[in-house]
Amino acid sequence: MTEKKRFRGRAVKAAGVVLGCALVLGGAGAGWVYWHLDHNIHSVDIDSALGDNRPARADRAGPSPSPSASASQEPVEKGVLNILVLGSDSRSGKENKKLGGGDSGGARSDTAMVLHLNADRSEATVVSIPRDTLVERPSCPTESGGTTAVAYGVMFNSAYSLGGPVCAVKTVETMTGVRMDHYLEVDFAGFAKLIDALGGVDITTDEDIDDDLSQLHLTAGPHHLDGRTALAFARTRHGVGDGSDLGRIKLQQQLVKALADEVSGSGLLTSPTRLYQVADAATGALTTDTGLDSLSKLSGLARSLQGLSGDSVKTVMMPVVPAPSDRNRVVADEPEAKELWESLR
Repeated sequence: MTEKKRFRGRAVKAAGVVLGCALVLGGAGAGWVYWHLDHNIHSVDIDSALGDNRPARADRAGPSPSPSASASQEPVEKGVLNILVLGSDSRSGKENKKLGGGDSGGARSDTAMVLHLNADRSEATVVSIPRDTLVERPSCPTESGGTTAVAYGVMFNSAYSLGGPVCAVKTVETMTGVRMDHYLEVDFAGFAKLIDALGGVDITTDEDIDDDLSQLHLTAGPHHLDGRTALAFARTRHGVGDGSDLGRIKLQQQLVKALADEVSGSGLLTSPTRLYQVADAATGALTTDTGLDSLSKLSGLARSLQGLSGDSVKTVMMPVVPAPSDRNRVVADEPEAKELWESLR
C-alpha cells in the first residue's frame, strides 16, 4: 500500500470517528449538551447575500432521509456538493491575537480548499488554492448595503479581508465557475483549542524550521505539537523550503495527516468527557453557511459520507505558475486549472 493510500485510509478513519461524535452527541436530543454544541456554531447567510447571480447548481437529487435518521436528525443531503473550506487568521478577540492574529482589524483566509463530493459519495476531491494567487475579485455586497468595486490582479485572500465569507465565496465562484453549495471556516483560536482537546499531534520535520514571524522554531526530527505550536506549523512559510505559500500547503497537508492519525487513534467514543471536549472545541471553531448551521445539519452531511472509500479521496493543488508581474505571486496555470474546475461541476 502506498503512503498516499495509507493517508487516505487514515483520513477516512478519522472522518468515521468525527461522524461518531456527531451522531452520539446528536442523540442527546433536547439536552443541554446538544443545545450548547448547537449554539457554538456561527453562520452567515451567503445565499441571501449573493442572490441568483451565481454559477448553476450541479444536478443533484433532493434531500432524502437516512434509514437510521431519527426525528431529531436532518435528512442526509444527496447529490454533488462543493464546499469551500477556509482557515482564517481572525484579528478579533484576545485569544486570536495571542495566536498571531495581529493588532489590526479584519482577517485573511490563510488556508483555502474546495471539497468536492460526487453524487453518490463514492469519490471526493480536495483542491487547495494558494492564498498568493492573483485573481479577479468581483464586486461583492457589503454589510452596509453597498457593493465593493471589481479588482484585477489582487491576491486571492484579499477577498475575505475585504468582504468576509460572502466575498470569499463569490471570488471562488468567479475564478472557478463552480457553485459553492456550502461554506466552512475555522479560526486561529478554535483550531488551537481542537488540537489541545485531542492532546496534541505528532509530526516529523525533514529540516530545521526557524520562523520568527510564525514564532515556530523546530529542529529536524519528531515533535509533539500542542495547539499553539501546531497552528504555527500550519502558518509558517518563511522558515522552510523556498518560503512560498506552496511550501506552506505541503506542511498543512502533513498536519492534516497527523490530525487524522490522532483522531482515529484517540478512542474518543470510549470517553464521554474527551468526546465532549473535542466536540465543544470543533463546533466552537466553526462558522458555516446557513445550510450547515446546526449539529443536526452537520450530522446529516457526515452520515452521507459513511460509504466513502479511503482510496477514493484525492488531494490536489490548483495548477499555478509564477505571475509575470510579480515572481512572488502565482496565477492559475491554464488550461490545466480550467480543466480541473470543469471536472468538479
